[in-house]
Amino acid sequence: MKIACFTAKPSDDRPAGQRMNEQNHQEVDFPQETQSITHPSISSLPNDERTVTVHGYLGASASLSKNLYFVQLVSKDRARTIQVVSSSRTLKDGDAFAHESIRKLRMHTPVAVRGLLRERKQPPDQEGGSIEKIEDVELDLLSVQALNEFPSDIIATPETLFGPEQRHLQLRAEAELRKALYYRSEVGLTLRSKLHDLDFVEIETPLLFKSTPEGAREFFVPTRRKGLAYALPQSPQQFKQILMGSGIPKYYQFARCFRDEDLRADRQPEFTQLDLEMSFVGADQVTGTIEELIRCLWLKHLGTHLPDPFPRMSYEAAMSLYGSDKPDTRFGMQISRIEYLLPGDLISKITPLQHPVVEAFVLRFDFVSSNRASTIRNFITSFLDSTEGSSFVSNPDGGPGIFVVDSKKPLQGLQALGFEAAERLEDMFHIEDGDLVVIQARANRPHSGGSTSLGSLRLALHASALKAGYITPTTGFAPLWITDFPLFSPASETEPGQGGSAGLAATHHPFTSPKTPSDVDMLIVDPSKVIGDHYDLVINGIELGGGSRRIHIAEMQAFIMRDILKMSPERLAEFSHLLGVLRAGCPPHAGIALGFDRLIALMLGKSSVRDVMAFPKSGKGEDPLVKSPGPLSDESLKTYFLQIRP
Repeated sequence: MKIACFTAKPSDDRPAGQRMNEQNHQEVDFPQETQSITHPSISSLPNDERTVTVHGYLGASASLSKNLYFVQLVSKDRARTIQVVSSSRTLKDGDAFAHESIRKLRMHTPVAVRGLLRERKQPPDQEGGSIEKIEDVELDLLSVQALNEFPSDIIATPETLFGPEQRHLQLRAEAELRKALYYRSEVGLTLRSKLHDLDFVEIETPLLFKSTPEGAREFFVPTRRKGLAYALPQSPQQFKQILMGSGIPKYYQFARCFRDEDLRADRQPEFTQLDLEMSFVGADQVTGTIEELIRCLWLKHLGTHLPDPFPRMSYEAAMSLYGSDKPDTRFGMQISRIEYLLPGDLISKITPLQHPVVEAFVLRFDFVSSNRASTIRNFITSFLDSTEGSSFVSNPDGGPGIFVVDSKKPLQGLQALGFEAAERLEDMFHIEDGDLVVIQARANRPHSGGSTSLGSLRLALHASALKAGYITPTTGFAPLWITDFPLFSPASETEPGQGGSAGLAATHHPFTSPKTPSDVDMLIVDPSKVIGDHYDLVINGIELGGGSRRIHIAEMQAFIMRDILKMSPERLAEFSHLLGVLRAGCPPHAGIALGFDRLIALMLGKSSVRDVMAFPKSGKGEDPLVKSPGPLSDESLKTYFLQIRP
C-alpha cells in the first residue's frame, strides 16, 4: 500500500517549488497499522505488545502548556477515540520532531501514530456523543506521520452542516449517515445468508439490455453503431423469467434498476431491489418465503416479532376503506360511503358530478384544551390555506366538506348534513366532541390507480395533525399483503404503458397471469374486470415491493399483448426472445421484488431513501458531488450519431 504522505516538521524555509518537488517524490510505504482502535482488546494488550501503530483522524485537542499536548485520535470508522498524549521530551525510539509535528497538524488530518499504550485514570462520566471514548488507556506519542493534509479552506466544526455537493464530508461528519450504510450492509448479509439456507442462488443479470415497453420510462445508452442503443433495465424481470426457463429453480440478486420517473422522497432514478423468482410455485409459496425473510429481519435487527401469517386485503377493500392501495392501517380513520344518507340538494352543492359516490372518515384529536373546537377550526383553516391543502379545495369533483363536532351546536355541528345523516354518522363513527368529520365526492366508477382524493386527504390531514402535536404518533409495524389487483387499468397519458391501442395498460407489467380460470374466461368478455395474480407487500403505508405469478405459456403471453393490449407487431416483436423461452417448455413460476432502499429506510425510521444511500440523486435527478448528468461534447455527439434538437 503506497500513498504520497508528508510529515510536518518544526520549520521548513525551503522555496515552495523545492518542497513540492520533494513531496511529489515522497511516495513511500506508510507505517502499517498493528492495532485497530476498534479492536475490543486494545485495553488488555500484554506489556511486550504495547508499542503500537494505529491509523485514524486527528480529533479535538487541548494544549496544557508548550510542553504538554492532548489530542483525540478518531478510529478509521469514526466510531471510537483514544487519547494521544504528547510531550516535548523525547522517548526512547521516539521522533524528536513528533511533539511539534502533531501540534501543527489540523483536526481531521488522517495520520499514522506510533505510541506506547499505558493505563489511564478514567475521567468523570461525560457525554460522548456519537463516538465511543476509550478511557482506560491512552497513547504516549512516539511518532506521527500525516497521510494527507486537511486544507484550511474547509471549515469543519461539530456545528458545520455540509451540503450534498460535499457528500464525502457529510458522510464523514454525520454518524447517522454512516450508521445507515453499515446497517444496510448487515441487513444485506442477513438476507443473503437466509436465502442461501433456502437454496436460492445469486445470479447477476445484464445492465445493458434493450428497450421494451414494460411500463416505465427508460434510460438509454447510445452505441457507436448508428441507430442502436442499449436500455438500462427497469428491473431484471425478463431475465429472471428466462432463468426460470433455463432450469434455475430459485434465483435472487440485489439488482440495480433504472427508471426515468418523477422523483419523490422514496424514489430515485437508480435504486436497488432484492429480486427473486421461483419455478414450479404459485403466489402462496412466494409470499410465504418473503414473510419468512421479513420476520427474520425484524426479529434479528429490530427485536420485533411480526404476525404469522401476514394479514391480507384485496385492492378493492384497501381503496374503499383507506382510499389507498398501500394503506397504513395502524391509525384507523376508515372510510365509509354515505351518499345514501345525504339529501340530494346537499350532494349537488358539494359536487358537480351526477350520481357520485360520497365518502367520509373521522379524525379524532388527542389534545385537551379549554378552547378545543376553536383550535381545531384554526388548524383546518391553516391546512386548507396551505399549498398542500389548496390542491384538495380545487378538486374538479368538488372540494371536501369538513365539520367539527361541537356538542354546543345543533346536531353537534353537523346540521348541514341533515337530521338523518347527522344521527346515522354519530352511530356509524361513534363520534365524540371535537372530532373532525370529512366528506368527499368522487365519480361512481371502479377504482383505478393508487389512491382516491379522500384517501390522499386522509393521509395529509393525519400528517399535519401529527406535526402540530394534536394526535399521538403511531408505533409498531403493520405488515399487509394487498392482493386481487385488476390485471389492466385505463391507459394514462402520463405513463408510457405498453403503447397498445386498446386504451388499456397492464396494471403492473404485461407478464402477470390472470388469477383464476374464470379470470381467463373474462379476458374475452371484459378485460377490465380481470383480476391478476399480483401481490404487494405494504408495511406502515409503505409499499416495500410487489410480485406476481407470471404467464408461462407463450400463446397466452402473445394473446395478452396482441389481442388485449393491442400492441403493434413491431412492439410484439420486441418480446420475441421471451416468447421463445416460454415456448420451450418453461415451467410455472412466480416472483417478487422488494425495494431494498425503502426496506432499510423503514427499518431505520427514515422518511427518505436518500438517508440510507451513499450517493443519492437530488430531486432533479442530479448528483451534486460529481456533477452528473454532464453535457455531451460535439465530439461525443458525433461519435454516437446524436443530435440536440432546439
